[in-house]
Amino acid sequence: MDIDARIQRRQRRDEGPVLIQDYETLSPVAHIDEPSNRGPVFERLLDHLDPVFDGSLPPNAYVYGPAGGGKSAVVTALFSHLDQFSAEQRSVIHTSTRVKSPSSPSFVYLDLRETQTGFEFYHDVLDALADESIPDHGISTERLRERLQTELDNSEVGVVIAVDHVDEPNTTDVADLVDLFAGLPSNTSWLAIGRAEPQEIVLSEYTARSIHVDSYQSQMLVDVVMTRASEGLSQQALRHDLAREIADWADGNAYDALAALFIAADRANQAGRTQVTEREIQTACEEIPQPSVSLGRILSLPPNKQLVLRELVDLDEQQRRSVTVTTEAISDAPTVDLTSGTVKRFLYEMAEIGIVERVQGDSRGKGRPPSRIELRFPPTAFRRLYDLKKES
Repeated sequence: MDIDARIQRRQRRDEGPVLIQDYETLSPVAHIDEPSNRGPVFERLLDHLDPVFDGSLPPNAYVYGPAGGGKSAVVTALFSHLDQFSAEQRSVIHTSTRVKSPSSPSFVYLDLRETQTGFEFYHDVLDALADESIPDHGISTERLRERLQTELDNSEVGVVIAVDHVDEPNTTDVADLVDLFAGLPSNTSWLAIGRAEPQEIVLSEYTARSIHVDSYQSQMLVDVVMTRASEGLSQQALRHDLAREIADWADGNAYDALAALFIAADRANQAGRTQVTEREIQTACEEIPQPSVSLGRILSLPPNKQLVLRELVDLDEQQRRSVTVTTEAISDAPTVDLTSGTVKRFLYEMAEIGIVERVQGDSRGKGRPPSRIELRFPPTAFRRLYDLKKES
């Protein structure tokens, strides 16, 4: 936590005890500047990126591992530091054996949950590299690619592009992504990040190296939970034994662990408590489906689909007994300006990509029983993050 945040926490003492000091830091979809207990992963990535310290580009690579292993957190933090250094210095630190500091490439991070088309792909890379703002309409994809080519022609070294969440539902198809990479200038290198094993994804055929990231070990995950709690909650709000309980339940998945912490803390905060209790931890763990869809995926959906989900999480069991009844309840909500046909289509589309699930109801009589919508994500966490986003 930075100094300003520490000062603000002291200023809030006169407001009375407040459990949650910083929702953003506590959020399971937020990446902190220096992820805990991932030193070996940083080193393996730096080994791969080592050519940049001699002024050349590394080969393409694929980073893979299970959900919640910290892949995104590590890559975003590393690329942020490397690009900041590159922007400020335009050279890398040299050892005593090097005569001069060679030029350093730029570093760009793209999240395919938010960059889903060829236009967005070239736009976001160019926007990260160019000094001026790049228009997001009124320009063709081909023109963007040409401008990117010109921008990189003026670069002595080039750029390393991290592309996260490859081969995930509702993102750019891997074959299309290969074509986008092929359309990049020659002085570019890319680092793809995903969950699939290298032999299961065609993208790895275009890489020189695959870098595996393991799940968190139990004690490491305890440290991750305690670090987030110390930065996002009031002092001594979470006992160490409860952090271990979360870690044991999450079984190496940092995302699930942080989601459980977030939900438990939010419930305790709403109840006016200044500490998280064991009961709230247990309730939070029970709320998270297994497997659970990342809230990052949900919060990157179009606004109208997020709005439908926001209404969905507040419906009671009776209002969710069938898709038809659920559709009517959502479309009748005062905050929703969508037809019932559009709402139903959104629900079906989100079921197709695994955000929600259509579950067959109990058969009571003749005919096919109606299906109902079940969530594949924790409603408390989504509700809070959505509302905070709307308030900001």
